[in-house]
Amino acid sequence: MNVVLLGPPGAGKGTQAVRLAAHFGLAHVATGDLFRQNLREGTPLGLEARRYMDQGLLVPDSVTVAMVEARIDQPDAQAGFVLDGFPRNLAQAEALDRMLAGRHRRLDRVLALVVDREALIRRLTGRWICPSCQATYHVEFNPPRIPGVCDRCGTGLVQRADDSLETVTKRLAVYEEETAPLVAFYRHREILTEVDGMGAVNDVTARLVGVLGG
Repeated sequence: MNVVLLGPPGAGKGTQAVRLAAHFGLAHVATGDLFRQNLREGTPLGLEARRYMDQGLLVPDSVTVAMVEARIDQPDAQAGFVLDGFPRNLAQAEALDRMLAGRHRRLDRVLALVVDREALIRRLTGRWICPSCQATYHVEFNPPRIPGVCDRCGTGLVQRADDSLETVTKRLAVYEEETAPLVAFYRHREILTEVDGMGAVNDVTARLVGVLGG
């Protein structure tokens, strides 16, 4: 079974992809992990990606596609995979189709997590970290015992630039522009199911598993 998990930033894709992969015995293929691994190991693809990043440029789709292609060819992905963070746009979706067709494989299901915009903003802007010990907190889901103070070491908590309201709003806008059209693309293919991403993590997992027949 080959599955794509779609959803905006803050929808919980990473958490749910790991759970789905474990439940069905599939490979979890996360593009963020692939980038970090290739950069860390200094692979040819990692070096190529670094060359663009060092110039402040976006890494081209071709590099991302090549990383995913190499990953799904690994033995643990032969029984199937859950793609997390890929495809991000229509060009990547078309590249994925070609990649799978060349291996006589296909996508079985695309799951799109649906979460209210207000909830996404609340999830993404509520994260605070300790600059000293790197402990992570969330004002709603994992608050420190003393507001603004790390439980572990007593250091004042800070918010990363990526978690500011301005940055979060921009990230959501990019998603709507580039990734949301994939919903229409896969709906036309009749392999898309939208799944309520609100509520407890276990409840969302149960909904996703139910769609996949597990």
